[in-house]
Amino acid sequence: MSTPLHISISEQLRHQIEVGEYRSGDRLPSEHQLMETFSVSRITARQAMANLVSQGLAIAYRGKGVFVTPQKKVTYSLSSPLVFLDHDMARQGVAFTFENLVFEPTLAPAAVATVLGIPPKASVYLQKKLLRMDGAAGAVDVSYLVADLGERFASLLEQQMSFPTLAKNGIPLDRVDAVVECTHADYDLSGYLEVPLGHALMVYRYTAYTRDQRPVLHGATISRADRFCYSLSTRAEPG
Repeated sequence: MSTPLHISISEQLRHQIEVGEYRSGDRLPSEHQLMETFSVSRITARQAMANLVSQGLAIAYRGKGVFVTPQKKVTYSLSSPLVFLDHDMARQGVAFTFENLVFEPTLAPAAVATVLGIPPKASVYLQKKLLRMDGAAGAVDVSYLVADLGERFASLLEQQMSFPTLAKNGIPLDRVDAVVECTHADYDLSGYLEVPLGHALMVYRYTAYTRDQRPVLHGATISRADRFCYSLSTRAEPG
């Protein structure tokens, strides 16, 4: 079976992006240019560009064209989970910032209450943050913090990352349990992370414990795989 024309065109453009013929931020050929170059219909040209967008390789801006997605990817090490994200980004020379989207008291969802060991529908603090690396939206963090700490540190947590804020204020974390899984962009995530609806995303789901093994923070960092990844180093046990 022959390869569809729109796939052949998008694969050629993908190769050109990978070898650097088109660099980060460059404008890709217009639909009209693709029609002339490959002698194809507008529908085929449009589908070829849509293929690149769905792969996260390009971004379409209405009235401006299609541009190569910035390809710089940052890495967060999980080998020592209590190395704070902002510190790890600074070590790599990445300008890390976050925008506080939501910070408010709410009733704990049943699953969150179970993880935090609190009564169903107990009060917790919900926080949503948009994380940026070198100015580009890389991840959205959604977390639930036990109410007493949320009330105590509300003004700080709206301006600072959770883990270092707790550590600096006498609440050092002893352990983080985490799992990495996949999800797809809903309407809100597609807007925050600048990806199409349904785009595949990574989820780092975590629960943080204090030294007395009290779970105090449960959340998830949902990230673009083309801008954010995780690393892990392990050693074999002796003997």
